[in-house]
Amino acid sequence: MRHRFSILCVILFFICAVSVQAADSIKFGVLAKNGPAKAMKKWTATGEYLSAKLGKTVKIVPLDFDKVNPAIEANEVDFFLVNSSMFVTAKVKFGASAIATMINSRQGQALKSFGGVILTTAYNDSINSLADLKGKSFMAVKKSSFGGWQMAYKTIKDAGMDPFTDFAKVEFGGKHDNVVFAIQNEQVAAGTVRTDTLERMVASGAISMEEFKIINKQSSTFPFVYSTTLYPEWPLAKTAATSDALAQEVASALKQIKKDDPAASKAKIIGWTDPLDYGPVEELQKALGVGAFK
Repeated sequence: MRHRFSILCVILFFICAVSVQAADSIKFGVLAKNGPAKAMKKWTATGEYLSAKLGKTVKIVPLDFDKVNPAIEANEVDFFLVNSSMFVTAKVKFGASAIATMINSRQGQALKSFGGVILTTAYNDSINSLADLKGKSFMAVKKSSFGGWQMAYKTIKDAGMDPFTDFAKVEFGGKHDNVVFAIQNEQVAAGTVRTDTLERMVASGAISMEEFKIINKQSSTFPFVYSTTLYPEWPLAKTAATSDALAQEVASALKQIKKDDPAASKAKIIGWTDPLDYGPVEELQKALGVGAFK
């Protein structure tokens, strides 16, 4: 009898220990758009910062594009950072909610929004407007890429075309730089990438801006060339199972990050702000029949 009691005590102790460990740890999922190693390099400092602030272990969990929704649905992460369109899908389908919006740092600029760029080569005289894309080959990043496809898709559709039926072909290059190089090398007639891609590649010496022509070029105080509507930057969101109290703690800690903190500089951001309105992103999904409205 005493032996059974001892075993029961050990089991109860183990269960309590696991419960305490779970309560004292937080899983922070991040979209690993350039692979898990780069995601860890970029966001580990944020995990360390939050661990120190919250007194809990914050574990960074890199997520491939096709692993995001399953992880959120199964509550395998407590918080997640994904592109704005993927967040809307999680909001509509799984009850997620945004707790903060990332303030990006691009070429020394603090940005709360971003857009898409539609481009061709500077010497392609056959493409000067959106209408001229009809019958041409086109490359985007991924079907799930918000800035690298969906924004341009919406802009093209608003111009009265369906790229999948009106273009000669639509390809996906996997990475923003791949799309730019494919256009430069005339593998495709035109394509789209997210804002700041061209300026970043110019700064690195990979391309010259004079090589390219921006289609449907917009004008505003936004510091980079763009062709589409501007949408809010990536949000940090909580899953439906994560408590509001913990979410408030995390959001408050993130908004205290300064731009020279390792948590900001390693992630190449300025910091975090209150969540912006993602309604326009949801409207885009509805118009295109993608994401939550596929």
